[in-house]
Amino acid sequence: MRTHSFVTVLLWSSVFYVVHMMPSQKRTNKHSHSERITGTSENDGKTLHRTKRGWMWNQFFLLEEYTGPDTQYVGKLHTDQDKGDGNLKYILTGDGAGSLFIIDENTGDIHAAKKLDREEKSLYVLRAKAIDRKTGRQVEPESEFIIKIHDINDNEPKFTKDLYIASIPEMSGVGTSVIQVTATDADDANYGNSAKVVYSILQGQPYFSVDPETGIIRTALPDMSRENREQYQVVIQAKDMGGQMGGLSGTTTVNITLTDVNDNPPRFPQSTYQFISPESAPPGTPLGRIKANDPDVGENAEIEYSISNGDGSDMFDIITDKDTQEGIITVKKHLDFENKVLYTLRVEATNTHPDPRFLQLGPFKDTALVKISVEDIDEPPVFSRPWYLIEVDEDAKEGSIIGQVVAQDPDIAKNAIKYSVDRHTDLDRIFNIYSGNGSLFLSKPLDREETPWHNITVIATEINNPKQSSQIPVFIRILDINDHAPEFANYYETFVCENAKAGQLIQTVSAIDKDQPPRGHKFFFELVPEFAVHPNFSVVDNKDNTAGIMTRRNGYSRSKMSTYLLPIIIFDNDYPIQSSTGTLTIRVCACDSRGNMQSCSAEALLLPAGLSTGALVAILLCIIILLVLVVLFTALKRQRKKEPLIISKDDVRDNIVTYNDEGGGEEDTQAFDIGTLRNPEAREESKMRRDVIPETIFQIRRTAPLWENIDVQDFIHRRLKENDLDPAAPPYDSLATYAYEGNDSIANSLSSLESLTTEGNQDYDYLSDWGPRFKKLADMYGGEDSDRD
Repeated sequence: MRTHSFVTVLLWSSVFYVVHMMPSQKRTNKHSHSERITGTSENDGKTLHRTKRGWMWNQFFLLEEYTGPDTQYVGKLHTDQDKGDGNLKYILTGDGAGSLFIIDENTGDIHAAKKLDREEKSLYVLRAKAIDRKTGRQVEPESEFIIKIHDINDNEPKFTKDLYIASIPEMSGVGTSVIQVTATDADDANYGNSAKVVYSILQGQPYFSVDPETGIIRTALPDMSRENREQYQVVIQAKDMGGQMGGLSGTTTVNITLTDVNDNPPRFPQSTYQFISPESAPPGTPLGRIKANDPDVGENAEIEYSISNGDGSDMFDIITDKDTQEGIITVKKHLDFENKVLYTLRVEATNTHPDPRFLQLGPFKDTALVKISVEDIDEPPVFSRPWYLIEVDEDAKEGSIIGQVVAQDPDIAKNAIKYSVDRHTDLDRIFNIYSGNGSLFLSKPLDREETPWHNITVIATEINNPKQSSQIPVFIRILDINDHAPEFANYYETFVCENAKAGQLIQTVSAIDKDQPPRGHKFFFELVPEFAVHPNFSVVDNKDNTAGIMTRRNGYSRSKMSTYLLPIIIFDNDYPIQSSTGTLTIRVCACDSRGNMQSCSAEALLLPAGLSTGALVAILLCIIILLVLVVLFTALKRQRKKEPLIISKDDVRDNIVTYNDEGGGEEDTQAFDIGTLRNPEAREESKMRRDVIPETIFQIRRTAPLWENIDVQDFIHRRLKENDLDPAAPPYDSLATYAYEGNDSIANSLSSLESLTTEGNQDYDYLSDWGPRFKKLADMYGGEDSDRD
């Protein structure tokens, strides 16, 4: 509600006074005045008189928001030059002149033509002048004056927000600051109480209060609990005029939320919980959930569950579900109904984030009793061990017992059990088991060198309930028996130099044994009894599972003996002792002065024939010369022209017709492949051409060494034959046959080789119609004069 007070004030004054010349004064709050000046001229000494005319008015004030029926009178302008005869004209210029402010040009009265609003403009600056109507001359200089708008209480206070949001922790003390609200008034704060705002609370008592001057909202009640009430809506009023009657007011709403603090401990809704667990439940199986209630929220309601005591603390565990804040009871160890049927636990629920300010409210934890009953379940057989290890000699006989597995029914009934071997783990059926007592025995012989370990699975099944079964791994280790003789570790290529000295080491040999004696291998080397005293070589045992082959004389001759065979016996030291005989082949070779092998057999084959190095060089030269002659002969033979079969045109034969200027037929594009020319449907794919260099990379010919044959003549003939049969050797002969013209030729075949008709039945007149290319054939076969005459 707005209350307006209007006061009409008419202020006008006409004050005339005379002063001496002074510095200019403010025009806005002083009347313009008349001044008389008296002085003497320097030239003629005459006294000069000057009278200054002055404006006459007061500073003007005007109330805003005038709602009267007439225009509002502002004030009057007047000058001492106005005699009241209407000769002067008053003119007003400046802010709002002519629109907001109207002046009577005859009397100088100023009126406000419109309603003014101080909040829009509080000060107007105008200028006034007086003009002589007859001459149009200003009788007074233009002067400036001010019209001030006085304020009235026409604006109510307004808050900076329509809705405020605030929060405060619950259980806060009285006077705790919540939020500050602010309202502003557009009225003039320097004029009266129109802009003086006072705050008060309209809604929200007795929980909150507001400071009337600052607008700060505070708590008014102690220990407000969020669990009882969380949201509050407070309405604040701001009123001007210092809160007096008739002042304008505005309101705002403040939504206040109480935030949670940890002021409530967790509490179990019941003191005892009961659960049932089958004895077959594996570790980690959840049995049930319990939950303690906490009216707090967020981290203040987080609970940690634990087992404080009880006879089942070792058998069960409890974990906390962070999402639901529940305690999940799980199985920790395997249960046994035959051993114990009932367990008791004391479970404790504790807040994880206690607030020290509220510890006096009591312990922030609670306990409950949990009873768990074990349910009897028909269980599968249980073996006496988690796994079995059996060791057996590899020479154990078939049918012999190698070990035993034992299982029993853990239930009170103690059902009978039968045993079997999982054949997926014993595909060769080497092992078997007695179903009544679990004794394992062999069905096949063993070989440690082939398979040193066997891993099988034994199954125990209740006879009365075959569904109840269990498995156990059995690891069978095969113990070694000395049943393999040692042998050479490698194949040795041993040689002795012709210039070797006696006592020289020419080879070191070692042995291997498939057996694995527990104390490790130990081998002994010696010559067979027949060669115990070998005139050429000896064996020296190095006592480290190796032996050295030594020469026993100076010099060896390849011409007499190119290869020596040295049998060596190798023994082991296990029981029973095993031995084997290995033969070492020793070749006699030519060596340089440092003992490096040069050759072992090539020269040795030639030496008995008495051929020297010069003879070998001569033989090689002869071979090269013969090869050159063969190449030249072949080349000359290819260049020699063949005589034409037809010496003259009259000499015509029925079998072969040759002409030198014709190529292959219309479809002959396979480079003279005879098989294709005669029958294109049956082509030889891999036939080698001899008219070009073969593209196939032939393997290098391996010829017999020179020393393998003493007959030089036989050697030369063999080389000649190899070169004649070599398809890669020059020259490359060509054979062109024109026996087939192609499937699409109009003339078909021109040869009479495959013709079944006789000459008497042939008619060759059509050759004359085929053009100049067949003129020669037409002359040969078309005329009556032929070789038949």
